[in-house]
Amino acid sequence: MTPVDLGVVLQTDPPAWRVVDLARQAESYGFSHVWTFDSHLLWQEPFVIYSQILAQTHRVTVGPMVTNPATRDWTVTASLFATLNEMFGNRTVCGIGRGDSAVRTLNGRPSNLATLRDAVHVIRELANSRSVEVNDRTVQFPWSVGSALEVWVAAYGPRALALTGEVGDGFILQLADPDVVEWSVAAVRAAAEAAGRDPHDVTICVAAPAYVTDESSESGRPAAEATRRTLEHAYDQCRWFGGMVGNHVAEIVARYGAGGGVVPPALTDFVAGREGYDYAEHGRAANTHTAFVTDEIVDRFCLVGPPEHHVERLRELEALGVDQFAVYLQHDAQEETLRAYGQVVVPALRAAPRTTA
Repeated sequence: MTPVDLGVVLQTDPPAWRVVDLARQAESYGFSHVWTFDSHLLWQEPFVIYSQILAQTHRVTVGPMVTNPATRDWTVTASLFATLNEMFGNRTVCGIGRGDSAVRTLNGRPSNLATLRDAVHVIRELANSRSVEVNDRTVQFPWSVGSALEVWVAAYGPRALALTGEVGDGFILQLADPDVVEWSVAAVRAAAEAAGRDPHDVTICVAAPAYVTDESSESGRPAAEATRRTLEHAYDQCRWFGGMVGNHVAEIVARYGAGGGVVPPALTDFVAGREGYDYAEHGRAANTHTAFVTDEIVDRFCLVGPPEHHVERLRELEALGVDQFAVYLQHDAQEETLRAYGQVVVPALRAAPRTTA
C-alpha cells in the first residue's frame, strides 16, 4: 500500500514568484499537491499563480484550500479549472467550503449547505467536460474535451460532514487532532455509505501547520533549555491556526451547543475563552486573537517537534484513514520544514507499511 500523500498549503502573498518557488521546492521534496488560500482581498489571485506553478513544475496538482460558492460565479470557477487542465493536463483539484474570509471581509455571509451542494455539482460537471443545468438552461463548455476535476469539500460540523460524504470526491479537515479526525472520518464515511457510495471512494485530507524542530543532537541541561525555547517558538508560530479553527468551531457551538454529545468535546471545548476574531490577521503567525489557544491545543491540532514526531503522528493519521496530509506553511521556517520533510519525513513514510482504517 502507498504511504500517506503530502501536500503543502501556501498563502499567495507577494511576491508571487516566491509562492511559485516554494511550490517548486515542494515538488522536488516529494509533495504531490500545492494548495493555496483563496481570499481575494487578503491575498493575490490564486488562479493566476496556479498557471505559473503548473508551468514551472512537472507533477504537482494545484487547487484552492478553499474556494467558495459566493465570491465567484460557479461557471467561471469551472472554466478556470477546465482551462488549466487543457493547458497543463488535468493537474487541478477544487477544494471548496461555505466561505470564510473571502466573504466575511466583504461583510457577507457564508453560503448555506444547499448552495454548496449545488455549486459542487455545477463546478464538477462543467470542469469534467459534461453538460449541466444552470438557471434552467443546459450549458457545457464547447471547447473542453477530457478535462477531469475532483471536488473536495471542507467541513467541520455534522451537517457539513454529511454533505461531504454524500457529494464530495474528497474531504478536507483543517486540523490534525486524532480524536477529531476519527470522529469526522467516521461521519463522512457513514454518510457516503447511506448515499449508496463506497465510503473509501472519498479521499480524506487533513490539513494543519507543521513546524519541524531539531532536537536529535542535543543533550544536557543547556541543550534541554534550548529545546524548550525552540518548542515555545514553534508553538507561537503555529498558534494562529487554533484561532482560525476556533472561528469555525464557534459557529458549530452556537448551532449545536457544547457538551451535548452531537460534536465531540475535543473539537468544541477549546473555544470557551475565545474573544472575537480579526480577519486582517487571518492566517498570520502574529495573530493577536489567540490567547485562548494553549500549547496543548497547538500540539493536538498541529504537528510540532522533531522529524520523528511528525512521522509518528502521520502514521497515526494514516491508520485512521487519512490519504493526504497538507502542511500549512504559514510560519518562519518554510524552507526548513520543506527540507526536513523531503529529507527525513517522506523517506520514513515510504519505508513504513500503510495500514487501513
